[in-house]
Amino acid sequence: MSDTPTDTEPTGSTAPNRTTLNTDTMQWVSAIVALAGLGLVAYPFMFEATETAIWNDTLVGTAIFLAAGYNFYRLSKDRLASVGAAVLAALLGLWALASPAVIEMGSSELAITTAAGGLLAAALSIYNAYANNRADTPEHARTRA
Repeated sequence: MSDTPTDTEPTGSTAPNRTTLNTDTMQWVSAIVALAGLGLVAYPFMFEATETAIWNDTLVGTAIFLAAGYNFYRLSKDRLASVGAAVLAALLGLWALASPAVIEMGSSELAITTAAGGLLAAALSIYNAYANNRADTPEHARTRA
């Protein structure tokens, strides 16, 4: 048997079951969320849009991009992502998902792409927040010289 400790060995504490986090994988998740935010910024200029939809998608997309980009940066430094930034991106993604039902988008194509971008951002940000909240320390997946 190996003398290497595993995550399943008891530590004697009453802390919740924490695991190590592969920062490389979570960087990809944050990058996809950031790209979804950039997509939200671009969609009103690709499809017919009302002025309200342009402002909505531009502001929400920029905020998602910045929150996910911040987490990408933290993860690139082998630190845990900010759960608060991930939750903010998730809430903004949920707003983008619901916004076509609340405001006039100008075209059905814009409404569909805005909702899809919001769903993608929300789902991945919720996963990011959950995984980083449950993590103890990041696993250094990259070999460093």
